[in-house]
Amino acid sequence: YGFGMTLRGKDSPGGNAAIKSEKKTEKNSFFSWLLVLALLGAWLSVGVMWFDLVDYNSALGGVYDADGDGDFDVEDAKVLLGLTEKPVMVASPENPLGEKESISHSTHGSTYDAEPSLEFTTEESRPANQISPEFPPATQPVPTSVSTPKSIIETTEFTEEPSVESKEEKEAKKKKPKLLNKFDKTIKSEINAAEKLRKKGKIEESLHAFEALVQKFPQSSRCRYGKAQAEDDLAEKMRSNEMLLKAVNSYKEVAELPDVPPDLIKATLKRRADRQQFLGRTRGSLATLEKLVQIFPEDVSLKNDLGVAHLLLGDNKSAKRIYEEVLARAPHDGFAKVHYGFILKSENKIAESIPYLREGLETGDPGTDDGRFYFHLGDALQRTGDKSAYDWYEAGHRRGHFASVWQRSLYNVPGLRAQPWWTAEETGYTVLVKMLERNWLTIRDEALSVLDGTSGQFLPEDENLRETGDWGQFTLWQQGRKVAASCRHVPKTCGLLERYPEATSCKRGQIKFSVMQVGTHVWPHTGPTNCRLRMHLGLVIPSKGCRIRCTNQTREWEEGKVLIFDDSFEHEVWQEAESYRLIFIVDVWHPELTQLQRQTLSPI
Repeated sequence: YGFGMTLRGKDSPGGNAAIKSEKKTEKNSFFSWLLVLALLGAWLSVGVMWFDLVDYNSALGGVYDADGDGDFDVEDAKVLLGLTEKPVMVASPENPLGEKESISHSTHGSTYDAEPSLEFTTEESRPANQISPEFPPATQPVPTSVSTPKSIIETTEFTEEPSVESKEEKEAKKKKPKLLNKFDKTIKSEINAAEKLRKKGKIEESLHAFEALVQKFPQSSRCRYGKAQAEDDLAEKMRSNEMLLKAVNSYKEVAELPDVPPDLIKATLKRRADRQQFLGRTRGSLATLEKLVQIFPEDVSLKNDLGVAHLLLGDNKSAKRIYEEVLARAPHDGFAKVHYGFILKSENKIAESIPYLREGLETGDPGTDDGRFYFHLGDALQRTGDKSAYDWYEAGHRRGHFASVWQRSLYNVPGLRAQPWWTAEETGYTVLVKMLERNWLTIRDEALSVLDGTSGQFLPEDENLRETGDWGQFTLWQQGRKVAASCRHVPKTCGLLERYPEATSCKRGQIKFSVMQVGTHVWPHTGPTNCRLRMHLGLVIPSKGCRIRCTNQTREWEEGKVLIFDDSFEHEVWQEAESYRLIFIVDVWHPELTQLQRQTLSPI
C-alpha cells in the first residue's frame, strides 16, 4: 500500500497537492495545541499568584528569592545559576526587602555609652561612622602570666569563625514576610516597578512613583511603606534630618492604616523606632517600641529592644523589670542576660552580675558580642579576686573588641603608637611639660587655695572606681571646653594652659586637680579611648606610700615632675601614705592624630 501510494505521488500532480495539504494541516494542528498549552499555563500562573494556590516559600524553602528582594527576577536567576554571589542581607521581618542600612551613629544598638561606664547614652559604642577598634601589632607588653585556659575556649567558643546561626535566625530567613494585603496584591506590578527604582538607587524617581501610588491608592499600606523607605533612603543620600522626619511620619501613617499585614506593621514600627533614636528622639523611640510590644506581646526580641530604650534614657529600673520579664519567659536568652548583668553591676551588685554576663556571652546570641560586656565581666571578676578576668579580656581581644589584654579602651583610632609609659620627648609636647614643671609651685598654691577653702569645689569621683577611701577632683577643662566658673578660682593656672591647644582642645580628655586621701585604693581600670595621653604633675606627694601601676610597671610621683602614661592601658592606684596626695592631671591629644582627626572626633 505504501509502495503504490509512493508511485502515485511521484507520477501524479494531484498526489503532490494532497501531500502538501496534509503537511499543512499537521503544522496548523501542532501550533494550535502549543497555543492552548501556553494559554493554560498563563492562566494557571495567574490563579496561583492571585489566589495563593501554592506557598512558594514552603515549597522552595525561600530559595527562589535568591537576592532577597521580595520577588523572583533576573537577579535571582543569576544567583541560582552561580553567576553572582548571594548578598549577605536577606529578607526578614526587620529588614523585609534587605535594604541597605542608613549610615548612623546608633545603634545600635541601639547602643551604649562611649566610655565603659555604667550608663547608657544615645552614642553608640561603635557607631557606623566611628573608627574601628582593630589595631595592627603594637608595642605594648603582653602579660606573660596570662593565658586562656582550654576549658574557657571550649565552653565559650570564642573564635574568629562566624557564629553559628540560631534556630530562630534560620527560621526568620526562611520565613518570607508577608507585606501585601489582598488589595495590594492586585497592584503588585505597580508596587514592584517603584520598588525596583529604589533598589537600583534611583531614589528620587522611586519616591515620585510611590507618591503617585499613594495619591492613587491612599489606603494601600505597601505603597505608603515604599514611600517611607524612599524618603528614608533620600534622607541618607542628602544627609537631611528634615527628610528623615518625613520618613518617620510616613512610617507612622503606615501602621495607622486599616488591614495592614502584621509583618508590615512590625517592619514599619521597628524602622521608625530606629530612625527616631538616630535623630535623638529617644522618648519617641521608646513610645514606638512600647506600641510594638503591645501589638506583639510574644516577641521577646521586641521586649529586649524596649529594655535598651529605657537604658538609653537612664531608666535602669524599668529596663531591669523588662529583662526580668524576658528571663522569666525565656531563661536562656543571652541578650537579656548580658543586659541584666550590666544593670546589676551598675547597682554595684558585682558578684550577682557575673553569672548573667558570663552566661549571656557564652550563648553567642545576637547583640551579646559587645566589648562593653567583656569589659564589665572582666572588671567584675577582677573586683572579686577572680583571675579568670584576664581570660575574658583575652577573649574580648580575640573578638576584636580590645587592642590587647592590657589596652581595653573601646573608642579607638587604629594604628596609633601604643605603649603604657611615655617620655616628654616621645610625645613631642616638651614645651608643655617644661612649662608645667617650671610653674608647679604656682599651680600647687592655687590648688591648695581651693582645697583649703569652704567652697566645696573638689567633687567626689563618681565612676565607681574606688574600692576604699576618698578621691576628689576639681575640673578646669572638660571635653575641650573651659569651665569658666572653675577657672575663676585658679586664674593663673588656666592662664598658663591657654597657650597649649594640644591640652585645652582635647575633646576626649580633661584638665583637673586630683586629691586622694589616705587609705584609698582605685580598682584596676582603663580609660575610654586611645586618642589621648595623660600627664600627672606632682604637687603634694608624701615621701612614701603613693604609687601607680600601668600594665606591669609601677611608678611613684615626684613633686614638680610630670609622669606621662596612656590611660587606655590598665592602671591602678594605691594611696597608703600618712597624708593626702595632690596632683594636676592634663590630658593631651595622642601626638600621631592629625589635625583633621582632632577636629572631627566625637567628644568623650
